[in-house]
Amino acid sequence: MAWKKGERIPTNLIVGFLGSGKTTAIKQLIDRRPSGEKWSIFINEYGMVSIDQAMVDTGSEDIAVQELGGGCACCTMAFAFQPLLAQFIRRTKPDRLIVEPSGASHPAKVVDVLRSPNFSSVIDLRNTICLIDPKDFDNPRWRETEVFQDQVQLADIVVINWTDKRDSALIERCREWVESFVPTKQLITESSFGNIDPAWLDAVTSTVRVPAFPDAHLVESNAGNKPATILGELPLLTTHSARVNSKKSSAPDSQEECAMVVPAPGRPLRVPNDEPKHGACGWIFHVDDIFDRDNLLDLLGYVYPIVRLKGVFRCEDNWWFINRAKDSTSFNPSAYRRDSRLEIILDQPTTGWVEFEQKLLDCLSPAITPCFKWRTGG
Repeated sequence: MAWKKGERIPTNLIVGFLGSGKTTAIKQLIDRRPSGEKWSIFINEYGMVSIDQAMVDTGSEDIAVQELGGGCACCTMAFAFQPLLAQFIRRTKPDRLIVEPSGASHPAKVVDVLRSPNFSSVIDLRNTICLIDPKDFDNPRWRETEVFQDQVQLADIVVINWTDKRDSALIERCREWVESFVPTKQLITESSFGNIDPAWLDAVTSTVRVPAFPDAHLVESNAGNKPATILGELPLLTTHSARVNSKKSSAPDSQEECAMVVPAPGRPLRVPNDEPKHGACGWIFHVDDIFDRDNLLDLLGYVYPIVRLKGVFRCEDNWWFINRAKDSTSFNPSAYRRDSRLEIILDQPTTGWVEFEQKLLDCLSPAITPCFKWRTGG
């Protein structure tokens, strides 16, 4: 089916806390979409360095991906969310739109935007699907968080994920907790790998769900101090926090200047984004930086504590994705070839990013000997 001017676009929110499996679920949905449908995926990243676009983008002309990084679309990045989303819809004209807010976002603010007069004539907002890691439910720090509760409260369908990694008694307690929400959910189901039935996207419900904590996570946005990180729209990124690691490094003073900032071999771009409840930092490495895969995976696979870690790296044998959520790590070959990049999110701020960066640099391979040498003379 092809989108026609004047038609409203079926739209779904895929929400969930950091590391719940949203991006993996979206990738599987893309693989199972009806043949010939054009889908647009709008991803809001908490961190400054874009990773999810590289993970989700299939290279198909029928899939368009846009990423907004550097904070939550509901507050910190609210000033950029609406114009960027509007531009994305006009440019891609999808048959379906999927919006993935940051794991720290309050979905009510995003829903308000999608139902506002600016979008209501274009967007047909359908089911909101929430993924939950029972381990987050088991942690009072997260379970009692108002944003976490409202992610569940506003969901039509709840997917209890990571069931292959969690104790059955914990999964059952998590289910009972979800069942206690009023109004009741259209569906509560379990999954190991974020499997979402495409039919759930359009299941009809007349239930009205309102947030229990509408003012949670309300942070005054500041468009003057926090430009958006937009992969694909600018050469690399746009952020006042960006800086090149050199003897004399400084933050760019404008979007134009920041777009010019690029890493050099062995001197990555480091982009911290520490806030009161989380610490986050991203790195972008020059395309010529080549990593020793075993040393890199040893470092990234076992460093603790981690809430979320995503990266794509050029190694000697191939390009690789690394994806960590809490205590689970996966590695997969990547078709991405632009540069190596990494984003780490912790559950508290830290001052250790510079030291950790040195450990990353220690994983770079020695200079590779050319496979042939030019010869001169007879």
